[in-house]
Amino acid sequence: MDPVYLFNIASKQQSWLSARQAIVAENIVNANTPGFEARDVAPFDQVLDATSTEMASSSDLHLSMAAFAQRGAIKDKATDTWETTLSGNSVSLESEMIKAGDIRTAFTLNANVVKAFHGMWLASVKG
Repeated sequence: MDPVYLFNIASKQQSWLSARQAIVAENIVNANTPGFEARDVAPFDQVLDATSTEMASSSDLHLSMAAFAQRGAIKDKATDTWETTLSGNSVSLESEMIKAGDIRTAFTLNANVVKAFHGMWLASVKG
C-alpha cells in the first residue's frame, strides 16, 4: 500500500500552527515592551509551496514533484500592525487575540479532517 500524504500535510500544518502560536504568545508577552515589533510567520500556503512532497504517478508523462527544489521553511516576518504606540511598540492585543482564535480554529479543523480521513482509511482497509 502506498503511503498517504494527507497525514504528512496535516503534520506540517500542525508544526506551522505551533510556530505561529509561539510567535503570537511572544507578541502578547511583549505588548508593553518599548520598541518591540509584532511578528508573524509566513502563510501556510507559502510554507507548503516551499516544501517538496513526492506524488505518486501512474505514467512517466505526469508532472514530477522532484523537479521542484525545496525553497525554504517556516520563517517569521514583520506583521501588518494596527497601531504603533509612542514607545515604538507595534503589538495590538486585539489583533493578536484574533490570530489566536484563528490558530485554535485551524487546529480544530486539522484534527477533525485527520480524524475523518483516518476513519475512512480504516473502513477501506477493513473492507
